[in-house]
Amino acid sequence: MKGLYFQQSSTNEEITFVFQERENLPATEDYYVKLQVKACALSQINTKLLAEMKMEKDFFPVGREVAGIVLDGILPLDSEDPGLCEVVRVHEHYLVHKPEKVTWAEAAGTIRDGVQAYTALHYLSHLSPGKSVLIMDGASALGTIAIQLAHHRGARVISTACSLEDKQYLERLRPSLARVIDLSNGKAHVAESCLEETGGLGVDIVLDAGVRLYSKDDEPAVKLQPLPHKHDIITLLGVGGHWVTTEENLQLDPPDSHCLFLKGATVAFLNDEVWNLSNVQQGKYLCILKDVMEKLSAGVFRPQLDEPIPLYEAKVSMEVVQKNQGRKKQVVQF
Repeated sequence: MKGLYFQQSSTNEEITFVFQERENLPATEDYYVKLQVKACALSQINTKLLAEMKMEKDFFPVGREVAGIVLDGILPLDSEDPGLCEVVRVHEHYLVHKPEKVTWAEAAGTIRDGVQAYTALHYLSHLSPGKSVLIMDGASALGTIAIQLAHHRGARVISTACSLEDKQYLERLRPSLARVIDLSNGKAHVAESCLEETGGLGVDIVLDAGVRLYSKDDEPAVKLQPLPHKHDIITLLGVGGHWVTTEENLQLDPPDSHCLFLKGATVAFLNDEVWNLSNVQQGKYLCILKDVMEKLSAGVFRPQLDEPIPLYEAKVSMEVVQKNQGRKKQVVQF
């Protein structure tokens, strides 16, 4: 059997993915099952996290959001098996039943974004009916699921668009968004728009898609995209608000911290691997996986999936995903 691997020694600029022949799976131990993979979603590999966790290898397996017979789940961070393979060995603690009406591609393509959305809105910011929520880059795969979860919980949702196509997509969503802020032309101001929409009170919850830490002149060229400045996020937060950030290198200066203190606001970091880093949270993790599948089956979650691709195209597609150049979720169908 062949599996797709990431060459850990390569740099972010020279990403290398290779197919390698795999040895036969070892005999199944207690609490492990063999899973015949039917679909596997592609997501970026956090090479920095792997290095910090001292999990560096010459070749690291690719593909962890898998759906197959008989079960479905996210492979743990330290899994030695790539999800982009016909058969993998998985511990039962990382599996959840797939509803019959959910397709393989939908299950694999939704599970990770569903976990991220739940972590951000339920566990980190305590979403409840009537809250106002700003979801940055709502047309992304994660943004779409987060918007749908927030609407399901009865929140008032504002979102940002990075292009005209994204703006049109967000305006077609039902239930309708309270406001779509178009950042593509550089004219809209996130903080002003949110304060206007909330009558000057600010939003209760912000889920960002990255922020600018410096002025445009000092910002690295790689980050010159329609991202709000950290001061904008702090300004638009309401009293007692929650800022959930994906910016792992966020720097808050004393004036920033003082402003957050005056508002009684909180900052939380969204690390989608956190559930796999501690067995203490296993029960909550399985509840999230189960609820994601149930909401997918009920039509609450409607993922933005690209057309499924065969395994032999996974290498090229993964290179695109790793560079964050795709919008829709890419799924490999077996």
